[in-house]
Amino acid sequence: QVQLVESGGGLVQPGGSLRLSCAASGRFLSLGKMEWYRQAPGKQRELVAHITTGSTATYVDSVKGRFTISRDNAKNTLYLQMNNLKPEDTAVYYCKADVRQALITSLVPYWGQGTQVTVSS
Repeated sequence: QVQLVESGGGLVQPGGSLRLSCAASGRFLSLGKMEWYRQAPGKQRELVAHITTGSTATYVDSVKGRFTISRDNAKNTLYLQMNNLKPEDTAVYYCKADVRQALITSLVPYWGQGTQVTVSS
């Protein structure tokens, strides 16, 4: 069984920073691409940032220049550094990872349980 566990969410004032982490554990061979999504109340879940196994990153326009996605392959951990946070960044943030559990199996997507980020004064 593979688990993704997010941490690092919380309440922060506008202009502040938070760093989210997503640690993968369990039995698996490797991790493929990894992503951060978010879902605000009453809105659809949206892709925030994406990172390949080679650490090439892409971002949704609304967070470019403020958020940085990174990964530590040795620790099987994904990060999202969020700076200059705005009230519109308030949402539950989810990590998603493509997991290969054996040499002969394909990549399977797994989701974390989510962590709340609230930006408010």
